[in-house]
Amino acid sequence: MKSPKLQQLLTSLILLAFLGYGCHPKQEVLLTSPNQKLIVSAGQHEGQPFYNLIANGDTLIRNSHLGLIFQNILKQTNNYTLEAVETSTTDTLWETVWGEDQFIKEQSNNVCLSFRQTQPPHLQMKIQFRLFDDGLGFRYQIPPQEGIDSLLLVDEITEFNLTSNNQSWWTPVDYDSYEKAYQTSQLSEVDSVQTPFTMKTDKGQYLSIHEAGLVDYASMTLKRREDKTLSLECNLVPWPDGIKVKANKTMQSPWRSIQVGEKAVDLINSHLIVNLNEPNKLENTSWIKPMKYMGIWWGMHLGQQTWFTGPKHGATNKNTKELIDFAAANQFEGVLVEGWNPDWKKFGEWTYTQTYPDFDLPQLSQYGKSKKVQIIGHHETSGHVENYESQLDSALQFYSKYNVNNIKTGYVGPIKNGQYHQGQWMVNHYQKVVEKAAEHEICIIAHEPVKPTGLRRTYPNFLSREGALGQEFNAPWSAANNSPAHTTILPFTRLLAGPMDFTPGIFGLTYEKYGITDKRVNTTLAKQLALYVVIYSPVQMAADLVENYKNQPAFQFIKDVPVDWERSIALEGDPGEFISIARKDRHSSDWFLGSISNETAREVSIPLSFLEAGKKYLAVSYQDGKNADWKTNPYSIKISEKEVTSKDKLTAWLAAGGGLAIHFIAKGE
Repeated sequence: MKSPKLQQLLTSLILLAFLGYGCHPKQEVLLTSPNQKLIVSAGQHEGQPFYNLIANGDTLIRNSHLGLIFQNILKQTNNYTLEAVETSTTDTLWETVWGEDQFIKEQSNNVCLSFRQTQPPHLQMKIQFRLFDDGLGFRYQIPPQEGIDSLLLVDEITEFNLTSNNQSWWTPVDYDSYEKAYQTSQLSEVDSVQTPFTMKTDKGQYLSIHEAGLVDYASMTLKRREDKTLSLECNLVPWPDGIKVKANKTMQSPWRSIQVGEKAVDLINSHLIVNLNEPNKLENTSWIKPMKYMGIWWGMHLGQQTWFTGPKHGATNKNTKELIDFAAANQFEGVLVEGWNPDWKKFGEWTYTQTYPDFDLPQLSQYGKSKKVQIIGHHETSGHVENYESQLDSALQFYSKYNVNNIKTGYVGPIKNGQYHQGQWMVNHYQKVVEKAAEHEICIIAHEPVKPTGLRRTYPNFLSREGALGQEFNAPWSAANNSPAHTTILPFTRLLAGPMDFTPGIFGLTYEKYGITDKRVNTTLAKQLALYVVIYSPVQMAADLVENYKNQPAFQFIKDVPVDWERSIALEGDPGEFISIARKDRHSSDWFLGSISNETAREVSIPLSFLEAGKKYLAVSYQDGKNADWKTNPYSIKISEKEVTSKDKLTAWLAAGGGLAIHFIAKGE
């Protein structure tokens, strides 16, 4: 039963919607968030659907047009009338299979507006709005209707008319890659940007534009309108023939999402993206296991091993067994092996059911099983996606036969049939892979992926993705190593979309022993530890060579830190400056904290009120040494212990490019 206050709100929505119903007078509805801090007004004016978004009394987005243009249907978007308004509410608590938080509250006020064109073929279009305390989601639906058998979308008229020249953190549009360095500028200096696109208004509010539930549709990028300095519009990634989205009879867009926060960390603490996705579709999820893993991987990036067979081949029985032994001794659950299938020298149309002669998968799988370490598979396509799809069933069966339950997929380079990585065809391919993998009880970790949009809720076997400049761009081959600020931007941008397989944990921060002096990892050792807490993924790699972990006390933190959390709290931070995040282990009472800085050294003061009241903890701290510096003294680290409670405040110094990692061990357990 609805409360009187809510019933009054819903009634006012209907009255506002039909005020002046007839020949294109303005028709408008109002929708408020559950905490009444956000307001959306939407409807049509002079036949053009529109919306506004207001936060804490300030208009963030004003009079922004909405609509779809089809090649084979009347192309006008300004001849709609509002025919019906349906209201609803959502108020549930759902449990994650894995994630940053075990339980997530899904609470929103919702309205669906049904429009119809006033001219033939009288296209019917619905726009659904869901307003949460942490932001807005809206999407288009074209229901089945007489006389329309196909839908060829050539443009989506979704505008974001912003009201101030916001400070912005962004990467430029590339239809094939998200692996770009972040830029910081004013909105007026932006051209085309990828999402999530994060901004700070001139009044200090934060917002981030993205999308949720990207299925059977093209990815959305944003383009600044030339005629409006502060206006962004949707720019969908096309098919080779220029069509944006192709469908039969019906069509549904992803949710266009706008996260809103009074502080920058509010964006990180938001659950808007996953809440806009459908519930889990997998009946049995017992086989989905978050894990820490190691891999035959970094040696190739250092030039010490090769993906292809030869004297330095990495994927050999000997190397794999040695890594399994080390992983088992240090409680790691998986070992990734790249370069196992012929022919990596050609970097082309691989066969996914054959191995190099020096890699015996059946034997290695059994060896790993005896040590409680599983092989993590690898499917690189190099853009030969049709070749991969033709072998997908047999490739998954092959891995399943040998108890390989996790696969890292890769899509380096352009797609060979002319499609884009972020277009509808490839969106459907990634979806096909994760659904087929689920049939074999296999999880996917995708590199060179389509961006995450919260589908991990619906298909929790889609564990993680790359989708940004990761650790590999700190390798000697990289033309532009990641700056110290890069990882302080990621939590406020790319990571709002979902988990990232960043691959932290490099202890060999410089490469002098390989004869390389002009490249390095631009962090301190302590920051590499803190990244395990700051950059979330349910699968975390200890990415370095075994030799760099042996006899290194700091390795203990990587062994201890979990990958599955009961609760996560972004405590404080600013994009590009610093970030501090605390997370509670889902399987114990322990907490972990990660804090990282950009090129500037700073002191952080963190209240420990997130700890359980009345309980004592042993805080094992891994922090930058007195003279640590990412450039001049990256290895200096101080490890200390101290008893603390929730009433204490922690003060610590972060070096330039540095970090702080703390394991709070609950005493008496």
